[in-house]
Amino acid sequence: MSEMDRALTALRAGKIVLYPTDTLLGLAVLPRSDAVRSLVQVKRRPEGAPMSVGLSSVEEVEEYARLTVRQRCELRSLLPGPYTVLVMPTPLARRRLPPGLFGKRGALGLRVPDHTIARELARRAGPITSTSANLHGRPPCRTVQQARRQFGAKVAVYLTGPPPPSGRPSTIIDLTRSHPHRRPRR
Repeated sequence: MSEMDRALTALRAGKIVLYPTDTLLGLAVLPRSDAVRSLVQVKRRPEGAPMSVGLSSVEEVEEYARLTVRQRCELRSLLPGPYTVLVMPTPLARRRLPPGLFGKRGALGLRVPDHTIARELARRAGPITSTSANLHGRPPCRTVQQARRQFGAKVAVYLTGPPPPSGRPSTIIDLTRSHPHRRPRR
């Protein structure tokens, strides 16, 4: 069984998978309430903190986000890439995703990383969570070895492959405002 197949099996069983993105190493679960709750506990995140969703393509973003024509054009020029876009979700997104992924204002963070493995995982599994591999309050893990030391067996599969992440967090583009607003993550 390939590493990707092992990762897909683990996700379908509600387990956590580490995977590379263009920015940082990410932790994925399928967006089901029980799996998201488990990931929040493993990361020691505060309850209610929103979590981004990783998708495989810009076309998929359009299924989950209410976008103007101008916003669609901007996204097509940026994605795939090192960005997290904050959007107002479509009714489809509200039905398919658990409430714990949405922010206080109802916004949803979406990513389409410029990394073949991350997009293939999302293409084959469906939407996945996209959160950095670190315990809450600690810096993101830069290597799989660091992640193994922090998470050990709490992560079922450590999916790897080139190219390595840049080590810089994604830039947030807030499309919930009338004019797009960019801000780097801290």
